[in-house]
Amino acid sequence: MRYRSRISFGSIHFLSDTYEGRVHAPCIADEARYTLPTGRMLDQDAGLQGFKLPGVQIMQPKKKPRNGTLTLQEKEENRRISSIRVHIEHIIGDIKRYRITHDIIRLGCSEFRDMVMEPWCGLHTFRIRLKREKYSKNQDKP
Repeated sequence: MRYRSRISFGSIHFLSDTYEGRVHAPCIADEARYTLPTGRMLDQDAGLQGFKLPGVQIMQPKKKPRNGTLTLQEKEENRRISSIRVHIEHIIGDIKRYRITHDIIRLGCSEFRDMVMEPWCGLHTFRIRLKREKYSKNQDKP
């Protein structure tokens, strides 16, 4: 299953419809019709090269030019972006820990695939919030 999501602080705030793995990410983004408030920053991976939203600053790793190299400043910026992106990839991996979200669903009904993904993302967000509460209570103890 392939989907696009918006994640912050370990919680999932947006989930597109699910698509087969062969559907390209830019097609999913165009069809989902994302909107963000003006002045926001959007972290996106290299798979969405060329995707733009009006009034939104895009944070994306710079690709190495053909037969060229990146400057030290560009490499450092890519490292900084990657250090943020790794957290997002870990969250996606946490969701895929639930076997139902990464196995092939052999039902022809695409609505069922969407109905499977939503509760598992909600469970993940719930689990993260419980962890935060438990951690903050432990920090308060002497």
